[in-house]
Amino acid sequence: MPDVTGPYAPGTPCWVDLMVPDQQAALDFYRDLFGWQGEVGPPETGGYAVCTLNGKPVAGIMTATSPDGGPTPPTVWTTYLATADVDATEKKVAKAGGTVMMPATDVMTLGRMSLISDPTDAVVGLWQAKDFPGAGVVNEHGALIWNELDTSDTGAATAFLSAALGIQAAPMEGSDGYFALNVDGRTVGGMQGLDKLPEGVPSHWLAYFSVDDTDSTVDALIRAGGNVLVPPFDMMAGRMSVVQDPQGGTFAVINATGPEPA
Repeated sequence: MPDVTGPYAPGTPCWVDLMVPDQQAALDFYRDLFGWQGEVGPPETGGYAVCTLNGKPVAGIMTATSPDGGPTPPTVWTTYLATADVDATEKKVAKAGGTVMMPATDVMTLGRMSLISDPTDAVVGLWQAKDFPGAGVVNEHGALIWNELDTSDTGAATAFLSAALGIQAAPMEGSDGYFALNVDGRTVGGMQGLDKLPEGVPSHWLAYFSVDDTDSTVDALIRAGGNVLVPPFDMMAGRMSVVQDPQGGTFAVINATGPEPA
């Protein structure tokens, strides 16, 4: 079912958020593209906006700021993986060769979070849920459906995911060089090498959003000032495209015609 009613198992992608220079412009863009509802949050949350789809939380959007007065961070979608104990996971991250980029911090009574990078420099968030478990709806139009690690070293990433996060990577049947990311025997995401991407692209996590019609969604994105990195094409899970919003946030859209990947 698209609605999520229980907690996310540790290692499962549970939330995504966007850091962007113009928060209101992003709220307007994703409202028109996906039907999200959201507004700038209160000062005590730094203005963080929790966007909803049919009344359920679907993604976050926040203003990109530099705490030390340096350059504004790039526009980027961040994937968050559920964890039962973010502090304990950080220790495993360091031991497995990863880096803690932002140490664990409490987010009011909602949960506890941190940002880490793996040995290939792919950045991902950790989320220890308290009052807020994460996305309340997935796998339907406008909601998160898949999270993918694109990495410069699938071997190093596989070892790290297992040791630090309890995620097991295994070749996906019927695909060439694509891996399923599994938690407790259930596929929760994917992984592939950077050899499948344009030269110069760094290791990263890519968020996929489900859409009813990939081509019409991409057309709407173009009209709204977005950019197409990979035009719509058919693949084993459906018809997908990799795009950017008008401020440069990269994500994928997919009309999943086969078994739902998440």
